[in-house]
Amino acid sequence: MITKKRIEEIKRKYKDVFESLEKYDKTHKLPSDRERIDITLSVRTINKLKKEKQKKSKPISRIIEEKVE
Repeated sequence: MITKKRIEEIKRKYKDVFESLEKYDKTHKLPSDRERIDITLSVRTINKLKKEKQKKSKPISRIIEEKVE
């Protein structure tokens, strides 16, 4: 039988997993899911992103995600 102390340890250790599951229950979307959105950027910003895309050989969306995280 699992003690209350052990349950609390598990909850603390895997807090992020429990939070992700809770969010999934509410939204039915996983944190790793991707979603397309429309945004408006300046031409200067778009050009910078395109240059960085060529340098790093990564899609612009990945570059933006890395900058935000």
